[in-house]
Amino acid sequence: MPFDGFTMAAMVREIDAGLSGGRINKIAQPEPDELIITARGNNKNQRLLLSASASLPLLYFTETNKTSPLTAPNFCMLLRKHIGSAHILSVTQPSLERIAVIHMEHLNELGDLCQKKLIFELMGKHSNLIFCDEEDRILDSIKHVPSHISSVREVLPGRDYFIPQTQEKLDPFVMTEEQFEAIVCQKPMPIEKALYSSITGFSPVMASEICFRASIDGDRNAADLSGLERTHLYHTVRRLMEQVSEGDFSPHILYKGEEPVEFGVLPFQMYQGRYRVVPYDSVSSMLETYYAARSVYTRMRQKNADLRRVVQTALDRDRKKLILQEKQIHDTEKKDKYRIYGELINTYGYNVPEGASSFSAVNYYNGEEITIPLDPLLSPADNAKRYFDRYGKLKRTEEALAVQTAAVREEIDHLESISNALSIAANEADLSQIKDELAAYGFIHSHPDSKKGAKMQAKSRPLHYRSSDGFDIYVGKNNFQNDELTFRMGTGNDWWFHAKKMPGSHVLVKTADGELPDQTFEEAGRLAAYYSAGRGTPKVEIDYIQKKHVKKPAGARPGFVVYYTNYSLVASPDISGIEEV
Repeated sequence: MPFDGFTMAAMVREIDAGLSGGRINKIAQPEPDELIITARGNNKNQRLLLSASASLPLLYFTETNKTSPLTAPNFCMLLRKHIGSAHILSVTQPSLERIAVIHMEHLNELGDLCQKKLIFELMGKHSNLIFCDEEDRILDSIKHVPSHISSVREVLPGRDYFIPQTQEKLDPFVMTEEQFEAIVCQKPMPIEKALYSSITGFSPVMASEICFRASIDGDRNAADLSGLERTHLYHTVRRLMEQVSEGDFSPHILYKGEEPVEFGVLPFQMYQGRYRVVPYDSVSSMLETYYAARSVYTRMRQKNADLRRVVQTALDRDRKKLILQEKQIHDTEKKDKYRIYGELINTYGYNVPEGASSFSAVNYYNGEEITIPLDPLLSPADNAKRYFDRYGKLKRTEEALAVQTAAVREEIDHLESISNALSIAANEADLSQIKDELAAYGFIHSHPDSKKGAKMQAKSRPLHYRSSDGFDIYVGKNNFQNDELTFRMGTGNDWWFHAKKMPGSHVLVKTADGELPDQTFEEAGRLAAYYSAGRGTPKVEIDYIQKKHVKKPAGARPGFVVYYTNYSLVASPDISGIEEV
């Protein structure tokens, strides 16, 4: 969810409750577009972060402090001069705008009581921090906006401050039903879009939520709504605004697994049952947790995408190479024809007249008569030698290509297994192991500091499940873990599972005596299917065998094993109901 007017309303209420009546102790500007104000309120010191970053503007209380530059920027120095020890009167939000106004009073150089405003505008790339006097005249801003950048409003010292009205939007606190119907419900667009484009502070997510609460399809054209539907939609908005006015907020984050997918300050009815809801005591803790977690997942996705691009590039190269090699192997299939030509010339060459361009002979391998082309300038013996040379060259080519194609196929199998490992990597430690494997086999260059960094990072471990019958099941997340699982953790009587003839994880079921219930076999098979390249298919054939029969050939790449006898089962790649430890 974007930081919309509803989130700003909850955040302003929290800041007002925490800082009103308090006093500013310290002002720092650790980044060119960021302030940290430390103030005493409610008998404790609190840090308020105000970031006007174009990429991620934010406003919340934080426990984290940042190092400030040795020389404070001019904007920071001006704030320290005027409001370095100011008394905070209140924090307000005009209408449902994404704007927070901190009202302060202080004594000037003459000892007179003055009032100032620090206005935080959270407006995407146009976000800004603007310092004004009591007459709304701009004293300075963290970002200067001259007329050649914005024709709507200049943000420069000496200019009057006002909120730019680039669109005619309704104030949701005071709008009447007649205004709602005339402006929102007459737009020739989906009602969901009409809501957030016509009412101040509404985001697409909140517009969808309102449509859901009103039992109206958000994709319906606004002008097509019936009178009853319009009335119902208006009163749904009014009830929501009453909740905002009363400060009835419930900060929470919605999780899909361990990944945060959304946050909100009002309960989302449209997401009920789809995501795991984690409530928070404050809007600040919700925002700090959400954006920190999203940063991790964003970084994870970027690293995963970078490694996947390396793997895919190598796969494309190897597949093209294999096609060319197979074509060359096909061309060597005529080598035996040249050998037979040479043998027949040696056998019947004494009958060939001088200067003949061809002669016919019976192929004693199959009894058929064939015509053999000759070079009339060469003797029969030289013609035979020429054909034997061609045969020898093609034979040597075939032998070399057999080795090369085997190596390319092995590399393709290896890269496909790495690609599968990338699809199930859950954290940066998993990606670090995959990166180490790519570096070890020359697909990427390793950096001198990478080993030092690896020591600082938590080591990735295989996944651990417990079957319905209480047996421990381990799943390798990449080739290094597969080797560790099979040949270090596994003992002779343990059972080993793997998807048949496709990249996938090694799955190991620990057992002392080699006996397992049928249910555990089935659950281990499902895990092997789920953590394989066949995850998207309805059924996957699984090989399983006791670990003592699984061998690793000398010099084999990580994760590659052989076995000469096995059992098979067909499993669904569905692991619901299997307990993860």
